[in-house]
Amino acid sequence: MICINNLFSLWPLMKRGTPWSDGTQGITQCPILPGETFTYQFVVDRAGTYMYHAHYEMQRSAGLHGLIRVLVPEGTVEPFSYDEERSIVVNDWWHKSAIEQSTGLLSLNFSWVGEPQSLLINGRGRYNCSLAGTTDVCDMTNTECLPFVLTMVPGKTYRLRIASLASLSALNLEIEGHDMIIVEADGHYVDPVIVKNLNIYSGETYSIIVKADQDPSRNYWIGLNVISRKPGTPTGTSILNYYPISPFKVPPTLPPTGPLWNDTLYRFNQTKLIKSHPDHIEPPPPTSNRVIILLNTQNKVNGYIRWCVNNVSLNLPTTPYLIAIKEKLRHVFSQKPALETYKYKNYDIHSVLKNPNATLGNSIHRLEFNSTVDLILQNANALSSNISETHPWHLHGHDFWVLGYGLGKFDPQIDPKNYNLVDPIQKNTVPLHPYGWTALRFQADNPGVWSFHCHLEAHFFIGMGVVLEEGVERLGKLPKSIMGCGQSKSLVRT
Repeated sequence: MICINNLFSLWPLMKRGTPWSDGTQGITQCPILPGETFTYQFVVDRAGTYMYHAHYEMQRSAGLHGLIRVLVPEGTVEPFSYDEERSIVVNDWWHKSAIEQSTGLLSLNFSWVGEPQSLLINGRGRYNCSLAGTTDVCDMTNTECLPFVLTMVPGKTYRLRIASLASLSALNLEIEGHDMIIVEADGHYVDPVIVKNLNIYSGETYSIIVKADQDPSRNYWIGLNVISRKPGTPTGTSILNYYPISPFKVPPTLPPTGPLWNDTLYRFNQTKLIKSHPDHIEPPPPTSNRVIILLNTQNKVNGYIRWCVNNVSLNLPTTPYLIAIKEKLRHVFSQKPALETYKYKNYDIHSVLKNPNATLGNSIHRLEFNSTVDLILQNANALSSNISETHPWHLHGHDFWVLGYGLGKFDPQIDPKNYNLVDPIQKNTVPLHPYGWTALRFQADNPGVWSFHCHLEAHFFIGMGVVLEEGVERLGKLPKSIMGCGQSKSLVRT
Protein backbone atom coordinates (compact mmCIF):
# COMPACT_ATOMS: atom_id res chain seq x y z
CA MET A 1 0.00 0.00 0.00
CA ILE A 2 1.05 3.60 -0.57
CA CYS A 3 -0.22 6.50 1.52
CA ILE A 4 0.36 10.05 0.34
CA ASN A 5 -0.58 13.26 2.11
CA ASN A 6 -1.08 15.91 -0.51
CA LEU A 7 -3.36 18.72 -1.56
CA PHE A 8 -5.30 17.27 -4.44
CA SER A 9 -3.57 14.66 -6.51
CA LEU A 10 -4.14 12.44 -9.51
CA TRP A 11 -2.51 9.03 -9.66
CA PRO A 12 -2.72 7.43 -13.10
CA LEU A 13 -2.55 3.92 -11.65
CA MET A 14 -5.49 1.54 -11.63
CA LYS A 15 -6.73 2.05 -8.05
CA ARG A 16 -8.87 -1.09 -8.18
CA GLY A 17 -11.25 -1.25 -5.27
CA THR A 18 -10.49 2.32 -4.15
CA PRO A 19 -11.84 4.66 -6.87
CA TRP A 20 -12.12 7.43 -4.25
CA SER A 21 -8.31 7.62 -4.34
CA ASP A 22 -8.37 8.83 -7.94
CA GLY A 23 -8.15 12.44 -6.80
CA THR A 24 -10.61 14.04 -9.24
CA GLN A 25 -12.69 16.85 -7.79
CA GLY A 26 -16.35 16.67 -8.74
CA ILE A 27 -15.99 13.10 -10.00
CA THR A 28 -14.62 10.94 -7.18
CA GLN A 29 -14.32 13.30 -4.21
CA CYS A 30 -14.88 16.76 -2.81
CA PRO A 31 -12.06 19.31 -2.96
CA ILE A 32 -9.53 19.31 -0.14
CA LEU A 33 -9.94 22.61 1.66
CA PRO A 34 -7.06 24.83 2.81
CA GLY A 35 -5.51 23.45 5.99
CA GLU A 36 -7.00 19.99 5.50
CA THR A 37 -5.12 16.75 4.88
CA PHE A 38 -6.29 13.88 2.70
CA THR A 39 -4.59 10.48 2.53
CA TYR A 40 -4.68 8.60 -0.79
CA GLN A 41 -4.38 4.87 -0.19
CA PHE A 42 -4.37 2.24 -2.92
CA VAL A 43 -2.66 -0.92 -4.15
CA VAL A 44 0.17 -0.42 -6.63
CA ASP A 45 -0.52 -3.07 -9.23
CA ARG A 46 1.87 -2.42 -12.11
CA ALA A 47 5.54 -1.53 -12.33
CA GLY A 48 6.47 1.43 -14.52
CA THR A 49 6.80 5.18 -14.74
CA TYR A 50 3.84 7.29 -13.58
CA MET A 51 2.99 10.75 -12.27
CA TYR A 52 0.76 12.61 -9.87
CA HIS A 53 -0.62 16.12 -10.11
CA ALA A 54 -3.31 18.45 -8.84
CA HIS A 55 -6.74 17.97 -10.37
CA TYR A 56 -8.53 21.07 -9.15
CA GLU A 57 -8.99 24.01 -11.51
CA MET A 58 -5.55 25.18 -12.79
CA GLN A 59 -3.37 24.02 -9.89
CA ARG A 60 -1.23 21.72 -12.04
CA SER A 61 0.05 24.69 -14.01
CA ALA A 62 1.16 26.21 -10.68
CA GLY A 63 3.56 23.30 -10.14
CA LEU A 64 1.69 20.79 -7.98
CA HIS A 65 2.98 17.60 -9.61
CA GLY A 66 5.68 14.93 -9.59
CA LEU A 67 6.91 11.59 -10.96
CA ILE A 68 6.41 8.13 -9.47
CA ARG A 69 8.64 5.10 -10.07
CA VAL A 70 7.09 1.70 -9.41
CA LEU A 71 9.87 -0.89 -9.42
CA VAL A 72 9.55 -4.44 -10.68
CA PRO A 73 9.51 -7.19 -8.01
CA GLU A 74 12.92 -8.44 -6.94
CA GLY A 75 14.21 -11.06 -9.35
CA THR A 76 12.11 -9.84 -12.29
CA VAL A 77 14.08 -9.32 -15.50
CA GLU A 78 12.97 -6.47 -17.74
CA PRO A 79 13.36 -6.75 -21.55
CA PHE A 80 16.24 -4.25 -21.61
CA SER A 81 19.34 -3.63 -19.54
CA TYR A 82 21.03 -0.54 -18.14
CA ASP A 83 23.57 0.45 -15.54
CA GLU A 84 21.78 3.33 -13.84
CA GLU A 85 18.55 5.28 -14.13
CA ARG A 86 17.48 8.90 -13.80
CA SER A 87 14.07 10.61 -13.62
CA ILE A 88 13.16 13.68 -15.65
CA VAL A 89 10.01 15.82 -15.44
CA VAL A 90 9.35 18.28 -18.26
CA ASN A 91 6.75 21.02 -18.17
CA ASP A 92 5.91 24.57 -19.18
CA TRP A 93 5.83 27.64 -16.93
CA TRP A 94 3.93 30.94 -16.85
CA HIS A 95 4.50 34.14 -14.95
CA LYS A 96 0.75 34.58 -14.56
CA SER A 97 -0.69 32.82 -11.53
CA ALA A 98 -3.13 29.93 -11.88
CA ILE A 99 -5.87 32.20 -10.53
CA GLU A 100 -5.16 34.82 -13.20
CA GLN A 101 -5.22 32.15 -15.88
CA SER A 102 -8.50 30.60 -14.74
CA THR A 103 -10.17 34.00 -14.35
CA GLY A 104 -9.29 34.89 -17.93
CA LEU A 105 -10.59 31.59 -19.28
CA LEU A 106 -13.94 31.99 -17.53
CA SER A 107 -14.41 35.61 -18.55
CA LEU A 108 -16.95 36.68 -21.15
CA ASN A 109 -14.08 38.84 -22.43
CA PHE A 110 -12.07 35.65 -22.96
CA SER A 111 -8.36 35.86 -22.13
CA TRP A 112 -6.24 32.90 -23.29
CA VAL A 113 -3.36 31.72 -21.10
CA GLY A 114 -0.91 32.43 -23.95
CA GLU A 115 2.34 30.64 -24.63
CA PRO A 116 4.49 29.77 -21.59
CA GLN A 117 7.39 32.00 -20.63
CA SER A 118 9.76 29.07 -20.02
CA LEU A 119 10.16 25.35 -20.51
CA LEU A 120 11.42 23.48 -17.47
CA ILE A 121 13.48 20.30 -17.13
CA ASN A 122 13.33 18.98 -13.55
CA GLY A 123 12.05 22.36 -12.44
CA ARG A 124 14.91 24.37 -13.97
CA GLY A 125 14.48 26.97 -16.67
CA ARG A 126 15.61 30.44 -17.66
CA TYR A 127 14.04 33.71 -18.71
CA ASN A 128 15.52 36.73 -20.49
CA CYS A 129 15.41 39.41 -17.79
CA SER A 130 15.49 42.18 -20.40
CA LEU A 131 11.89 41.18 -21.23
CA ALA A 132 10.70 41.55 -17.66
CA GLY A 133 8.69 44.52 -16.47
CA THR A 134 10.28 47.28 -14.44
CA THR A 135 8.50 46.13 -11.29
CA ASP A 136 9.29 42.44 -11.77
CA VAL A 137 12.00 40.64 -9.85
CA CYS A 138 14.30 38.90 -12.33
CA ASP A 139 17.83 37.75 -11.50
CA MET A 140 19.61 35.56 -14.05
CA THR A 141 22.61 35.23 -11.71
CA ASN A 142 20.56 33.31 -9.14
CA THR A 143 22.00 29.80 -8.77
CA GLU A 144 18.44 28.43 -8.89
CA CYS A 145 18.44 29.46 -12.55
CA LEU A 146 21.35 27.18 -13.41
CA PRO A 147 20.24 24.41 -15.79
CA PHE A 148 19.56 20.89 -14.62
CA VAL A 149 22.66 18.72 -15.12
CA LEU A 150 22.39 15.06 -16.10
CA THR A 151 25.75 13.46 -15.29
CA MET A 152 26.80 10.25 -17.03
CA VAL A 153 29.91 8.10 -16.80
CA PRO A 154 31.46 7.36 -20.20
CA GLY A 155 30.65 3.88 -21.45
CA LYS A 156 27.64 3.33 -19.19
CA THR A 157 24.02 2.83 -20.28
CA TYR A 158 21.20 4.81 -18.67
CA ARG A 159 17.46 4.48 -18.36
CA LEU A 160 15.78 7.88 -18.37
CA ARG A 161 12.25 7.91 -16.98
CA ILE A 162 10.52 10.93 -18.52
CA ALA A 163 7.14 12.40 -17.58
CA SER A 164 5.41 15.36 -19.21
CA LEU A 165 3.43 17.45 -16.74
CA ALA A 166 3.00 20.22 -19.30
CA SER A 167 -0.16 22.27 -18.94
CA LEU A 168 -0.42 23.28 -22.60
CA SER A 169 2.60 22.39 -24.70
CA ALA A 170 3.32 19.30 -26.73
CA LEU A 171 7.06 18.90 -26.28
CA ASN A 172 10.02 17.47 -28.14
CA LEU A 173 13.06 16.28 -26.19
CA GLU A 174 16.44 15.84 -27.87
CA ILE A 175 19.84 14.90 -26.44
CA GLU A 176 22.48 16.37 -28.69
CA GLY A 177 24.48 13.70 -30.54
CA HIS A 178 22.82 10.74 -28.77
CA ASP A 179 20.21 8.27 -29.98
CA MET A 180 17.29 7.35 -27.76
CA ILE A 181 15.69 3.92 -27.56
CA ILE A 182 12.05 3.99 -26.42
CA VAL A 183 11.45 0.94 -24.19
CA GLU A 184 8.46 1.81 -21.99
CA ALA A 185 5.33 3.91 -22.38
CA ASP A 186 2.83 4.59 -19.57
CA GLY A 187 3.99 1.52 -17.66
CA HIS A 188 4.03 -0.91 -20.61
CA TYR A 189 7.05 -2.32 -22.41
CA VAL A 190 7.59 -1.14 -25.98
CA ASP A 191 9.04 -3.01 -28.93
CA PRO A 192 12.27 -0.94 -28.92
CA VAL A 193 12.22 2.11 -31.18
CA ILE A 194 15.31 4.21 -31.95
CA VAL A 195 14.60 7.94 -32.32
CA LYS A 196 16.67 11.08 -32.63
CA ASN A 197 14.19 13.01 -30.51
CA LEU A 198 11.10 12.16 -28.50
CA ASN A 199 7.68 13.75 -28.91
CA ILE A 200 5.97 13.66 -25.54
CA TYR A 201 2.48 14.94 -24.82
CA SER A 202 1.00 16.12 -21.53
CA GLY A 203 0.19 13.15 -19.30
CA GLU A 204 2.51 10.71 -21.05
CA THR A 205 5.47 8.90 -19.51
CA TYR A 206 8.29 7.13 -21.32
CA SER A 207 11.45 5.25 -20.48
CA ILE A 208 14.29 5.67 -22.93
CA ILE A 209 17.71 4.04 -23.05
CA VAL A 210 20.70 6.31 -23.71
CA LYS A 211 24.31 5.20 -23.99
CA ALA A 212 27.13 7.50 -22.91
CA ASP A 213 29.09 6.65 -26.04
CA GLN A 214 30.06 10.05 -27.46
CA ASP A 215 33.21 12.16 -27.12
CA PRO A 216 33.75 12.29 -23.32
CA SER A 217 35.90 15.42 -23.45
CA ARG A 218 32.88 17.77 -23.70
CA ASN A 219 29.34 18.26 -22.48
CA TYR A 220 26.17 18.12 -24.60
CA TRP A 221 22.89 19.99 -24.72
CA ILE A 222 19.53 18.53 -23.80
CA GLY A 223 16.97 20.59 -25.70
CA LEU A 224 13.23 20.88 -25.02
CA ASN A 225 11.06 22.52 -27.69
CA VAL A 226 7.38 23.25 -28.29
CA ILE A 227 5.74 21.35 -31.14
CA SER A 228 2.22 21.43 -32.62
CA ARG A 229 1.81 25.10 -31.59
CA LYS A 230 3.72 27.99 -33.12
CA PRO A 231 6.46 28.43 -30.53
CA GLY A 232 6.53 31.59 -28.47
CA THR A 233 8.87 30.10 -25.90
CA PRO A 234 12.67 29.73 -26.08
CA THR A 235 14.22 26.26 -26.10
CA GLY A 236 14.44 24.75 -22.65
CA THR A 237 17.94 23.50 -21.95
CA SER A 238 19.79 21.14 -19.65
CA ILE A 239 23.33 19.83 -19.83
CA LEU A 240 24.38 16.23 -20.38
CA ASN A 241 27.60 16.13 -18.40
CA TYR A 242 30.30 13.53 -19.09
CA TYR A 243 32.04 12.80 -15.81
CA PRO A 244 34.61 14.04 -14.76
CA ILE A 245 34.18 17.14 -16.99
CA SER A 246 32.90 20.14 -15.03
CA PRO A 247 29.07 20.20 -15.05
CA PHE A 248 29.26 23.97 -15.58
CA LYS A 249 31.22 23.69 -18.82
CA VAL A 250 28.89 24.98 -21.53
CA PRO A 251 28.69 22.80 -24.67
CA PRO A 252 30.51 24.30 -27.67
CA THR A 253 27.41 24.11 -29.86
CA LEU A 254 23.93 25.64 -30.01
CA PRO A 255 21.06 23.80 -28.30
CA PRO A 256 18.90 21.53 -30.52
CA THR A 257 15.93 23.36 -32.01
CA GLY A 258 13.92 20.19 -32.64
CA PRO A 259 11.71 19.33 -35.63
CA LEU A 260 9.42 21.80 -37.38
CA TRP A 261 6.62 22.68 -34.97
CA ASN A 262 3.92 22.13 -37.60
CA ASP A 263 5.20 18.84 -39.06
CA THR A 264 2.11 16.82 -38.17
CA LEU A 265 3.08 13.85 -40.32
CA TYR A 266 6.39 13.41 -38.46
CA ARG A 267 4.63 13.34 -35.10
CA PHE A 268 1.87 11.11 -36.44
CA ASN A 269 4.38 8.56 -37.71
CA GLN A 270 6.29 8.48 -34.41
CA THR A 271 3.11 7.66 -32.47
CA LYS A 272 2.38 4.80 -34.88
CA LEU A 273 5.79 3.26 -34.11
CA ILE A 274 4.89 2.62 -30.46
CA LYS A 275 3.78 -1.02 -30.16
CA SER A 276 3.90 -3.66 -27.45
CA HIS A 277 7.11 -5.55 -26.81
CA PRO A 278 6.88 -8.99 -28.49
CA ASP A 279 7.37 -10.76 -25.15
CA HIS A 280 4.78 -8.64 -23.31
CA ILE A 281 1.78 -8.50 -25.64
CA GLU A 282 -1.63 -8.47 -23.99
CA PRO A 283 -3.93 -8.75 -27.01
CA PRO A 284 -7.18 -6.77 -26.96
CA PRO A 285 -10.59 -8.40 -27.27
CA PRO A 286 -11.24 -8.94 -30.99
CA THR A 287 -14.52 -6.99 -30.91
CA SER A 288 -16.25 -4.45 -28.73
CA ASN A 289 -19.72 -4.24 -27.22
CA ARG A 290 -20.06 -0.50 -27.68
CA VAL A 291 -18.58 2.29 -29.80
CA ILE A 292 -18.51 5.88 -28.55
CA ILE A 293 -17.37 8.55 -31.04
CA LEU A 294 -16.21 11.81 -29.44
CA LEU A 295 -15.92 14.93 -31.62
CA ASN A 296 -13.44 17.49 -30.26
CA THR A 297 -14.41 21.12 -30.96
CA GLN A 298 -14.05 24.64 -29.69
CA ASN A 299 -17.43 26.31 -29.25
CA LYS A 300 -19.33 29.07 -27.52
CA VAL A 301 -21.87 28.68 -24.74
CA ASN A 302 -23.97 31.81 -24.13
CA GLY A 303 -21.11 33.85 -25.58
CA TYR A 304 -18.39 32.19 -23.46
CA ILE A 305 -15.65 30.24 -25.23
CA ARG A 306 -15.62 26.58 -24.21
CA TRP A 307 -14.10 23.32 -25.36
CA CYS A 308 -16.66 20.64 -26.15
CA VAL A 309 -17.19 16.96 -26.87
CA ASN A 310 -20.09 16.17 -29.20
CA ASN A 311 -21.19 19.80 -28.87
CA VAL A 312 -21.45 19.58 -25.06
CA SER A 313 -19.08 21.26 -22.60
CA LEU A 314 -18.64 19.30 -19.38
CA ASN A 315 -19.73 21.21 -16.29
CA LEU A 316 -18.98 19.17 -13.17
CA PRO A 317 -21.68 19.00 -10.47
CA THR A 318 -21.07 20.24 -6.93
CA THR A 319 -21.73 16.73 -5.63
CA PRO A 320 -19.16 14.26 -7.00
CA TYR A 321 -20.59 11.62 -9.35
CA LEU A 322 -19.22 8.69 -7.35
CA ILE A 323 -21.04 9.81 -4.21
CA ALA A 324 -24.20 10.77 -6.09
CA ILE A 325 -24.49 7.41 -7.86
CA LYS A 326 -23.61 5.26 -4.85
CA GLU A 327 -25.97 7.17 -2.54
CA LYS A 328 -28.71 7.41 -5.21
CA LEU A 329 -28.72 11.22 -5.33
CA ARG A 330 -30.11 11.21 -8.85
CA HIS A 331 -31.18 14.85 -8.83
CA VAL A 332 -27.66 16.28 -8.60
CA PHE A 333 -26.76 15.60 -12.24
CA SER A 334 -28.60 14.91 -15.46
CA GLN A 335 -29.84 11.35 -15.85
CA LYS A 336 -30.06 11.76 -19.60
CA PRO A 337 -27.37 9.63 -21.31
CA ALA A 338 -24.40 11.51 -22.72
CA LEU A 339 -24.23 11.77 -26.50
CA GLU A 340 -22.34 8.84 -28.05
CA THR A 341 -21.68 10.20 -31.52
CA TYR A 342 -22.13 13.20 -33.80
CA LYS A 343 -23.54 13.64 -37.30
CA TYR A 344 -20.28 12.61 -38.94
CA LYS A 345 -21.60 11.93 -42.44
CA ASN A 346 -22.12 15.61 -43.27
CA TYR A 347 -19.64 17.18 -40.84
CA ASP A 348 -16.69 19.09 -42.29
CA ILE A 349 -13.82 18.74 -39.82
CA HIS A 350 -11.65 21.22 -41.79
CA SER A 351 -13.99 24.23 -41.54
CA VAL A 352 -15.02 26.62 -38.78
CA LEU A 353 -18.47 25.78 -37.49
CA LYS A 354 -21.21 27.90 -39.05
CA ASN A 355 -23.08 27.64 -35.76
CA PRO A 356 -20.53 27.50 -32.92
CA ASN A 357 -23.13 27.46 -30.16
CA ALA A 358 -23.03 24.53 -27.77
CA THR A 359 -24.47 23.65 -24.38
CA LEU A 360 -23.21 22.93 -20.88
CA GLY A 361 -23.90 19.45 -19.61
CA ASN A 362 -23.10 16.92 -16.89
CA SER A 363 -24.56 13.71 -18.33
CA ILE A 364 -22.36 10.61 -18.17
CA HIS A 365 -21.77 7.39 -20.08
CA ARG A 366 -23.09 4.42 -18.07
CA LEU A 367 -21.16 1.29 -19.13
CA GLU A 368 -22.09 -2.32 -18.59
CA PHE A 369 -19.59 -3.84 -16.19
CA ASN A 370 -16.96 -6.05 -17.88
CA SER A 371 -18.04 -4.89 -21.32
CA THR A 372 -15.54 -3.92 -24.01
CA VAL A 373 -15.78 -0.33 -25.19
CA ASP A 374 -14.26 1.50 -28.16
CA LEU A 375 -13.57 5.22 -27.77
CA ILE A 376 -13.04 7.06 -31.05
CA LEU A 377 -11.56 10.56 -30.76
CA GLN A 378 -12.18 12.83 -33.73
CA ASN A 379 -10.38 16.15 -34.10
CA ALA A 380 -11.76 19.12 -36.00
CA ASN A 381 -11.24 22.81 -36.69
CA ALA A 382 -11.28 25.31 -33.82
CA LEU A 383 -13.09 28.67 -33.88
CA SER A 384 -10.31 30.15 -36.04
CA SER A 385 -9.58 29.03 -39.58
CA ASN A 386 -6.85 26.45 -40.21
CA ILE A 387 -6.36 25.63 -36.53
CA SER A 388 -6.78 22.13 -35.13
CA GLU A 389 -4.89 21.59 -31.91
CA THR A 390 -3.24 18.41 -30.65
CA HIS A 391 -5.25 17.01 -27.75
CA PRO A 392 -3.63 14.45 -25.42
CA TRP A 393 -6.46 12.38 -23.93
CA HIS A 394 -6.10 10.64 -20.57
CA LEU A 395 -8.33 7.88 -19.18
CA HIS A 396 -8.54 7.40 -15.42
CA GLY A 397 -8.77 3.97 -13.84
CA HIS A 398 -7.82 1.98 -16.94
CA ASP A 399 -5.23 1.28 -19.54
CA PHE A 400 -6.52 1.13 -23.10
CA TRP A 401 -5.26 -0.48 -26.29
CA VAL A 402 -4.34 2.01 -29.00
CA LEU A 403 -5.94 0.38 -32.04
CA GLY A 404 -5.06 3.00 -34.62
CA TYR A 405 -4.53 6.57 -35.75
CA GLY A 406 -5.73 8.32 -38.87
CA LEU A 407 -5.57 11.69 -40.59
CA GLY A 408 -8.94 12.99 -41.75
CA LYS A 409 -12.42 11.92 -40.72
CA PHE A 410 -12.97 8.54 -39.09
CA ASP A 411 -15.20 6.20 -41.11
CA PRO A 412 -16.95 3.65 -38.83
CA GLN A 413 -17.48 1.31 -41.78
CA ILE A 414 -13.94 1.30 -43.17
CA ASP A 415 -11.32 2.34 -40.59
CA PRO A 416 -11.96 -0.46 -38.02
CA LYS A 417 -10.90 -2.99 -40.65
CA ASN A 418 -7.35 -1.64 -40.29
CA TYR A 419 -7.14 -1.75 -36.49
CA ASN A 420 -4.01 -3.27 -34.97
CA LEU A 421 -5.33 -6.23 -32.99
CA VAL A 422 -1.97 -8.03 -32.96
CA ASP A 423 0.45 -5.96 -30.87
CA PRO A 424 -1.13 -2.61 -29.94
CA ILE A 425 0.49 -0.73 -27.10
CA GLN A 426 -1.48 -0.19 -23.91
CA LYS A 427 -1.42 3.34 -22.48
CA ASN A 428 -3.45 5.69 -20.33
CA THR A 429 -2.71 8.86 -22.35
CA VAL A 430 -2.63 9.25 -26.12
CA PRO A 431 -2.41 12.15 -28.58
CA LEU A 432 -5.19 13.14 -30.96
CA HIS A 433 -3.44 14.79 -33.90
CA PRO A 434 -4.72 17.84 -35.83
CA TYR A 435 -7.61 16.97 -38.18
CA GLY A 436 -7.13 13.32 -37.27
CA TRP A 437 -8.63 10.50 -35.25
CA THR A 438 -7.43 8.03 -32.61
CA ALA A 439 -9.15 4.72 -31.81
CA LEU A 440 -8.95 3.11 -28.36
CA ARG A 441 -10.37 -0.04 -26.77
CA PHE A 442 -10.68 -0.83 -23.08
CA GLN A 443 -12.53 -3.13 -20.73
CA ALA A 444 -14.97 -1.60 -18.26
CA ASP A 445 -13.81 -3.83 -15.41
CA ASN A 446 -12.85 -1.35 -12.70
CA PRO A 447 -15.85 -0.35 -10.52
CA GLY A 448 -16.09 3.41 -10.18
CA VAL A 449 -16.63 6.69 -11.96
CA TRP A 450 -13.79 7.74 -14.22
CA SER A 451 -12.82 10.88 -16.07
CA PHE A 452 -11.73 10.74 -19.71
CA HIS A 453 -10.44 14.13 -20.72
CA CYS A 454 -8.03 16.26 -22.67
CA HIS A 455 -4.91 16.58 -20.54
CA LEU A 456 -4.30 20.20 -21.52
CA GLU A 457 -5.09 22.08 -18.34
CA ALA A 458 -7.02 24.95 -19.91
CA HIS A 459 -9.01 22.67 -22.22
CA PHE A 460 -10.35 20.40 -19.48
CA PHE A 461 -10.92 23.40 -17.21
CA ILE A 462 -13.42 24.77 -19.72
CA GLY A 463 -15.20 21.59 -20.61
CA MET A 464 -13.17 19.14 -22.71
CA GLY A 465 -13.97 15.82 -21.09
CA VAL A 466 -16.50 13.07 -20.49
CA VAL A 467 -17.34 10.86 -17.51
CA LEU A 468 -17.64 7.06 -17.56
CA GLU A 469 -19.40 4.94 -14.90
CA GLU A 470 -19.13 1.20 -14.43
CA GLY A 471 -20.08 -1.17 -11.62
CA VAL A 472 -20.50 1.38 -8.82
CA GLU A 473 -23.07 -0.94 -7.24
CA ARG A 474 -20.22 -3.41 -6.61
CA LEU A 475 -18.42 -1.00 -4.30
CA GLY A 476 -18.71 -1.14 -0.54
CA LYS A 477 -19.38 1.83 1.70
CA LEU A 478 -17.70 5.03 0.57
CA PRO A 479 -15.32 6.76 3.01
CA LYS A 480 -16.70 9.93 4.54
CA SER A 481 -13.35 11.62 3.98
CA ILE A 482 -14.31 12.19 0.31
CA MET A 483 -17.58 13.93 1.27
CA GLY A 484 -18.56 17.36 2.54
CA CYS A 485 -19.51 19.32 -0.59
CA GLY A 486 -22.83 19.76 -2.36
CA GLN A 487 -25.48 17.26 -1.34
CA SER A 488 -22.89 15.07 0.37
CA LYS A 489 -22.69 17.45 3.35
CA SER A 490 -25.57 15.67 5.04
CA LEU A 491 -23.87 12.28 4.55
CA VAL A 492 -20.87 13.33 6.65
CA ARG A 493 -23.15 13.92 9.65
CA THR A 494 -24.97 10.56 9.43
